[in-house]
Amino acid sequence: MPNLASARYGKDNVRVCKVQRDEKTGFHTVTEMTVSCLLEGQIETSYTAADNSVVVATDSIKNTIYIKAKEHPVNPPELYASLLGQHFLDKYPHISTAHVNLAVHRWTRLEVDGAPHPHSFYRDGQETRNVEVAVSRGPGGIRIKSSIVGLSVFKSTGSAFHGFVRDEYTTLPETWDRILSTDVDCSWTWKPFDTVEAVQQRVERFDKAWESARGIILRLFAVEESPSVQNTMYKMSEQILEAVPEVDRVDFALPNKHYFELDLSWHKGIKNTGKDAEVYVPQSGPNGLIKCEVARDETTLAHR
Repeated sequence: MPNLASARYGKDNVRVCKVQRDEKTGFHTVTEMTVSCLLEGQIETSYTAADNSVVVATDSIKNTIYIKAKEHPVNPPELYASLLGQHFLDKYPHISTAHVNLAVHRWTRLEVDGAPHPHSFYRDGQETRNVEVAVSRGPGGIRIKSSIVGLSVFKSTGSAFHGFVRDEYTTLPETWDRILSTDVDCSWTWKPFDTVEAVQQRVERFDKAWESARGIILRLFAVEESPSVQNTMYKMSEQILEAVPEVDRVDFALPNKHYFELDLSWHKGIKNTGKDAEVYVPQSGPNGLIKCEVARDETTLAHR
């Protein structure tokens, strides 16, 4: 007899924009985000017996996302997602877990004549600040993962890759100087919180952690003579764990975006390889993909 092994449902791709207006200064703050909210609980009969009495309509979930954005701060996003998730557990006793994922899109304040403009912004990249929150009942029921997604970085030297396995399948030459470019996807998992109040008590740490992680990534990427993507991402993880004691684990996924030298010697003997390389061919694929998880201690990953 088949059994429903797991189920969750909700509303995805909910676009939200909140404008906060400071009447004293005249400055506005804009936050735009895309929200997903999925619910779990005693909902199996809606699948197995066509019983919709246990279903909170996804349209109601969408409406709640907007209402809670009006009623509560949306910054930091970790707090808003926790408040939103807790609402569904408080409101509906048959719901056991609310999964809230959101991506905050960049709007950077414009400067006009050297001064910040009070209400004008521009988008300076596709990087997003992402949050995944699961709110369940019981101690340690609020689990939060924060992340940086799509932070594009490039450096024209200061990267090497040599000493790797060479056998009958290998064509890649060793290099002591190459272009390094990637789109950073980095997340850090917080130690569990028991209540929304506990999240509120630590609210100032979320922005500081994001700023620290982003700063560590950018600085180390720029200044290190990288022996490999693997080693560089591990060092970044170590420094983030040191900077944010409340974090249990750091995860990285870095695509190695290749830029190949172009041999132009066929045209009038133009030198464009090795030390003479100036014109490169960006590759859309295939690309390397390097991942790692760095835990604060050995038991963190063992009990995931």
